Amino acid sequence: MKNIIQNINKAFDHRIRLGIMSILMVNESADFNLLKELLGVTDGNLASHTKALESESYISIEKQFIGKKPNTRYIATKDGKKAFKEHIEALEKLIQKS
Repeated sequence: MKNIIQNINKAFDHRIRLGIMSILMVNESADFNLLKELLGVTDGNLASHTKALESESYISIEKQFIGKKPNTRYIATKDGKKAFKEHIEALEKLIQKS
């Protein structure tokens, strides 16, 4: 039997990173405050998980000012979308095997 968990991506094994990618898969982008609100996490927790996804090149981060307020926006990259789809497919196969 082939290893059914080999395509599960370790970058998405934390619920917050899974949530970030899920939100970015269905939205063109999301800003820091929206992600924080939807996921119910602290600033530091969200920042560390977005940094982890950025280091894998799964998301890109754009910083800008809206008026005088800083705004940080996150976008799933092409590679990130591909990796996340493969991860979800691997989970679905795992569930079907059970």
